[in-house]
Amino acid sequence: MHTAMITGGTSGLGAEFARQLAEKGLNLVIVARDESRLATTATQLRNEYGVQVETVSADLSDRADVARVSALFEQQPIEVFINNAGFGIHSPLTATDTAIHERAFDVMIRAVFLLGGAAARAMERRGSGTIINVSSVAGYIRMGSYSAVKAWVTAYTESLAVEMAGTGVTVTNLTPGWVHTEFHERAGISSGSIPAALWTTPANVVSTALRDASRGKLDSTPTASFKVLGLVCRYLPRRTNRWVSGKIAGDRRKHSAPIATEGNE
Repeated sequence: MHTAMITGGTSGLGAEFARQLAEKGLNLVIVARDESRLATTATQLRNEYGVQVETVSADLSDRADVARVSALFEQQPIEVFINNAGFGIHSPLTATDTAIHERAFDVMIRAVFLLGGAAARAMERRGSGTIINVSSVAGYIRMGSYSAVKAWVTAYTESLAVEMAGTGVTVTNLTPGWVHTEFHERAGISSGSIPAALWTTPANVVSTALRDASRGKLDSTPTASFKVLGLVCRYLPRRTNRWVSGKIAGDRRKHSAPIATEGNE
């Protein structure tokens, strides 16, 4: 039986990845900070799907914890890696308190890079494997640290896919938009102004990502509206992109709503 590892696997998209992968019969390694939620999630998945679930309590902003999680790829064959842990950033680039930005770089850049590399090396030696990095359509626009972080994730994922070409390892860049999860509440961000038609569910995001990854697709965006938004923003002239981003940022300041969501730590 194959094994999947999910970071940020106790809530949001991570929890849904865990559920759908368990439903497919994969054993799981779930990484998150909250030991209580890890225990509850593992018990539920074992009872419902009869799979083995290993839990790892780790803070991915901590280098030692990242090294400990990275070592797991050498200790057992992990065929699927969901690089998902993350959080929202509701703080301007000019804030005097930069702690949330620095933590974001640690969790959503450094840890993504180190864990993705560890997974890719182990999978390349075996000649097979699947990596899904959770990015965001926010990476295609210009709105603060979150956009910058997710732009890096997308560029990193595309670069890793180039390096893994022909090795049997597939790499997929998941770019969701607004998803019904705990993301906004945890970040202290209101989402009430977002039209209902722009929302999607974790189940839809995850099923789309797993289907696209199984087909070897590099890009996975779960809804038509955000596929269009992503294409438009990627290919707009940079000046126009900045103008559009400014308009969105102005609306965000009015309504305190982010452009996208992804997994939680």
